[in-house]
Formats: sequence, structure tokens, C-alpha cells
Amino acid sequence: MKVAIGSDHGGFALKEQIVAHLKEKGYEVEDFGTHTTDSCDYPDYGVLAAKAVADGTCDKGIVVCTTGIGISMAANKIKGIRCGLCHDVTTARLTREHNDANVLALGGGFIAPFLGLEMVDVFLTTPFSNEEKHIRRIDKVMRIEGE
Repeated sequence: MKVAIGSDHGGFALKEQIVAHLKEKGYEVEDFGTHTTDSCDYPDYGVLAAKAVADGTCDKGIVVCTTGIGISMAANKIKGIRCGLCHDVTTARLTREHNDANVLALGGGFIAPFLGLEMVDVFLTTPFSNEEKHIRRIDKVMRIEGE
């Protein structure tokens, strides 16, 4: 599986830990930056990672800023992206099972590294449930995107 990842300066430290963790587990990682702690703008990196997922270059994506809020908003502007901002292992699992999210957003200023890595593992290994009610709801969201 190939994973796109992007962060701003506020998510940089967690992003670096996630990249190392994913590579250690054998994932292919495309790191869209940032590559320093210099102040930068989260849309620049979140959108690059989201576009790589939307166009099929990468299978899933992970985006990180200080809160996860801004970068998830930016990622969700890309057609075909369902980015879930998660705060614990349960929400990381449910965003896959119920929402078939293809991008995970994390708040680097709020998520401890050990928890963030566990959330990433759960997100990347949890399948979509394919339950009819969840398919129906996702279809409704995707129709809104097309309007």
C-alpha cells in the first residue's frame, strides 16, 4: 500500500514519526512535506497529499497540522476525498468502517506520538463495512460534492 502524507509545521514532528513508522512496517510513503519546522500554510501540503489519493497515485492519505482541523478542511475540498479528523483509536476505526474515509487527519499538537501511530495502524488496516446504510450515506455525501 502506498500512503500519501503531508503536514504543516505544527504537524511536522508527528508526521516524521509516522513516516518512519510506516516505512518500518513496509509501506511505501510519499511525503509531500513540509520538511522543516518553519512556519508554513497547511493547505499547501494537505492538498498535495489529498490529490495523490484522489488521482490514485496513493491508496490512502494522512494529513497533520496542529489541530487537524484546517488540514482536514483543505483535504476535503479535493473531489473524491473523504478525510476524517480523528482523536482516538475508535474514531480512526469508525471513519474507515462507516465512512470509507481515504484520508486520516490528526492534530499534532493534541495527539501523543504513540497514540498517533496506533491510530494510523488502525486506519490503514480497517476495511470498510460495506453495510447498505453506510453505502447509502456515503453516496449522499458524494452527490453533494457533485453539486
